[in-house]
Amino acid sequence: MTPLTESTAEAFVASTCFKIGPPARIGVELEWLVHDSEQPDRAPDPERIAAALAALDHQHPDRGENHQGKQQHTEHTQYTEHPVLPGGSRITREPGGQVELSSPAADGLVACIRTTGADLAALRAAFAAQGLSLVGYGVEPHPKDRQVTLRQPRYLAMEEFFDRAGPWGRIMMCATASTQVCLDAGTEAPGSTDFRERWRLAHRLGPVLVAAFANSPLLDGRPTGYRSARQAVWARMDRTRTQAPGAGDPREAWARYVLDAKVLCVRRADGAPWSAPSGLTFRDWLRRPEAERPTLADLEYHTTTLFPPVRPRGYLELRMIDAQPDDGWIVPAALAAALFADPRATDAAQAALEPLSAALAEPGPRGPAWSRAATRGMADPVLRRAALDCFAAAEAALGRAGVDGGIRSALAAFAERYPSRGRCPADDLLEHPSREDAPC
Repeated sequence: MTPLTESTAEAFVASTCFKIGPPARIGVELEWLVHDSEQPDRAPDPERIAAALAALDHQHPDRGENHQGKQQHTEHTQYTEHPVLPGGSRITREPGGQVELSSPAADGLVACIRTTGADLAALRAAFAAQGLSLVGYGVEPHPKDRQVTLRQPRYLAMEEFFDRAGPWGRIMMCATASTQVCLDAGTEAPGSTDFRERWRLAHRLGPVLVAAFANSPLLDGRPTGYRSARQAVWARMDRTRTQAPGAGDPREAWARYVLDAKVLCVRRADGAPWSAPSGLTFRDWLRRPEAERPTLADLEYHTTTLFPPVRPRGYLELRMIDAQPDDGWIVPAALAAALFADPRATDAAQAALEPLSAALAEPGPRGPAWSRAATRGMADPVLRRAALDCFAAAEAALGRAGVDGGIRSALAAFAERYPSRGRCPADDLLEHPSREDAPC
């Protein structure tokens, strides 16, 4: 394969990061911590997790169904434990043993919630049969060893890479879980569907999503001082892969970001370690002699090792939301879908976020708005006001769209229980640290 140059690499990334078309589809990626149902403070037996996944393999063989932009599962392909559930969701395992359900792309919110809910029920049942619970916290609250349980080359290289800079990467790999919402990128035409405006809104909305759904105040059984310790962990990791891209045209900004990020791993054959040289960026790699340069396949794989709060994978992947208890994932999915799908709701969200504009100058985990969101959650009055306005705009949009009343009720109930009272799910856990989700 012909080695890349800087110009060809940037051109490729810029041409593939946003798939242009009328936005309609939505998907979710739901990560879950796995607990022993009887002893949640103890690490579950890996053999029981394997048995649960094996049962799913036996019940639902791979149907090979299509997913949102084939890249959605690229980074996990070789580690997939169970390929496809009845509704089309894929199940993978994270390096610390967490389980992730990645839904197919659905034509609208209602279809997404229906198919994901059915697949999640099947997943929970398989784990319940082994005495295990899938639990929604942003960070594992109980004291547990943080070991990379999946000893594949990718994860071993990640472990080595992140350990060079402290404990944060290992905490992320082994003890965190998120709710990710995936939305179509948008169109070239000016207006609310313009991919540039949707990209901008996703980053401006990020701190509100962090604050409203913060659900990780504990680490090793103790309060961390954050409502979202998960967000604080991301802020301390390698900023070349966790911060947001810079200002300017989104395609060009993302292309620069990809090339300037440090190389996390280099795929090698014959069982050789995938370790990358310390400090090497992809741009540095491209500047090596031609025989040592990366290929297009190396570039595509490198992009799967980048973890900004909003990741363009053809579609937009919103990655900043903590995992939610029980079926709480439905609320951030509904909120994001409504604000991005309805032009009136989009305009209302942009107006609601305007008071945060100064704090949003740095659009990523180290920015002041993001830091306030992680620390204070909905106790921050500016974030709280913005959240309430966004929830109201979303609820109205769902009503105009004739969305199922149960979804609208869930959105309204969350707004009343949390933002209206200056609270987020983390406050429940701080008040009742022994609470254990038991959705099974």
